Amino acid sequence: MSQITGEMLIGAQAVRGQEGQQRAFNPATHADIPEPVFGQGGTAEVDRAALLASQAFDTYRNLPLERRAAFLEAIADNIVALGDVLIERAHAETGLPVARLQGERGRTVGQLRLFAKVVRDGRFLGATIDPALPERQPMPRADLRLAKVPLGPVAVFGASNFPLAFSVAGGDTASALAAGAPVIVKAHGAHLGTSELVGRAIQKAVKDIGLPEGVFSLLFGAGRKIGEALVAHPAIKAVGFTGSRQGGLALVRVANARQEPIPVYAEMSSINPVFLLPAALAARAEAIGKGFADSLTMGAGQFCTNPGMVITIGDDHVQRFITAAGQALAAKAAQTMLTPGIHEAYLAGTAKVDGVDGVEKVAQGLPADAQPNAAQAALYVTDAARLLSSPALEEEMFGPASIVIRAKDFDEVLRIAEHLEGQLTATLQIDPDDHELARRLLPVLERKVGRILANGFPTGVEVSHAMVHGGPFPSTSNAMFTSVGATAIDRFLRPVCYQDLPDALRPQALQDANPLGLWRVVDGELKRA
Repeated sequence: MSQITGEMLIGAQAVRGQEGQQRAFNPATHADIPEPVFGQGGTAEVDRAALLASQAFDTYRNLPLERRAAFLEAIADNIVALGDVLIERAHAETGLPVARLQGERGRTVGQLRLFAKVVRDGRFLGATIDPALPERQPMPRADLRLAKVPLGPVAVFGASNFPLAFSVAGGDTASALAAGAPVIVKAHGAHLGTSELVGRAIQKAVKDIGLPEGVFSLLFGAGRKIGEALVAHPAIKAVGFTGSRQGGLALVRVANARQEPIPVYAEMSSINPVFLLPAALAARAEAIGKGFADSLTMGAGQFCTNPGMVITIGDDHVQRFITAAGQALAAKAAQTMLTPGIHEAYLAGTAKVDGVDGVEKVAQGLPADAQPNAAQAALYVTDAARLLSSPALEEEMFGPASIVIRAKDFDEVLRIAEHLEGQLTATLQIDPDDHELARRLLPVLERKVGRILANGFPTGVEVSHAMVHGGPFPSTSNAMFTSVGATAIDRFLRPVCYQDLPDALRPQALQDANPLGLWRVVDGELKRA
């Protein structure tokens, strides 16, 4: 299971692609990893994986919930069993610190085990029963029963910035498998060997649990061709994606152009504004500045929840925050970014901000010197009028750079909040004396973001039942759902109503005896009966 061969995993088979070759890359040394060479797939491999997924769908989705949960746990166990081999390979392919990758592995197996609990619990099925009312006047009511079923096979695109938690066995895959949907993963080219190791862990779990082989496949392919072929394939019924706005919208266009359009759950871009309200700033400007710098530079700023904008009011105590943040940033070492392309995009993004009149760069991290693909942190300051007239200042700088916006008064803060695009998060630094201002701001933020934080920083997304990692466009392509947390499973389910179906033909979740022991809504009341 721990051997890397450069082969794709299509069902139970290991297949060498014939549509070109690619070597993995080490961004810290700026050099290829010589072995193995990864064979790239094409439409033939997409067709084969999609056919197997389609054939596996009905069998897999109708498995007992306990067996589906055991499958998710087996994947988690297999990933843990990879041990240091997985961490060392991920470190070589991403430049991310070993401790960060160990934590990410823990998060990855933790979300698999969370979804195993979600499956066993069964509430995700939404079992609802409206019993027949044959004597009702003027019209009787039929027996109506609702339960959710999976949409069908799901295509998942691995993310560049999380080689484990948002990749082959990440949240999209875990939630789709939990829903009862087979998954075909398009591996990210930035961590090919890591993807194969994790893919083999899933493939082994499929075999050991005795599932149809088409429950999981892993494809390699450079460029857009194989990904677009996967989204366009008629067997695919939904897509999970984490990446750039350009990439996400390209997949949305392919999905919408199909004869049968399908949902694309794309998490794309966000600048995650941080609002510093006056009382909080007066009380603890220095502590906020230091905490902000730590959040901004975590993981070289390569988080979708990175705090890319700070919004302040007036001059009182704002300079204290800027000074503290700048001093903290000045001591931060440059960090290796995930790929040369991401590094080049970061340099281009900061250069664009450097070129805007009225924007001042007030702090930088330590220079990268000769370190390849390393990002130097940067902090900028401007006023609200400049922000409102300069679209370039609202673009995500994917990396350790942020811009402080000085507003004249709170009405200008509200105008900025209304002006901003949809975001994954917004953060309020508040003390009790700020509550009245916060009450005025919250309705705007509720319309604009998916998660509102108080007195923290947005980097770090807990995998839990209540977490929302989503938000209005362009942070995601569908603001109704989250890609992290237990309710991520809802993306891959749809409701089916059974009217007057004989009890023996009903899904177990809806049978009179309630053999699964579920909590169900029966005639409008929650019951375990």
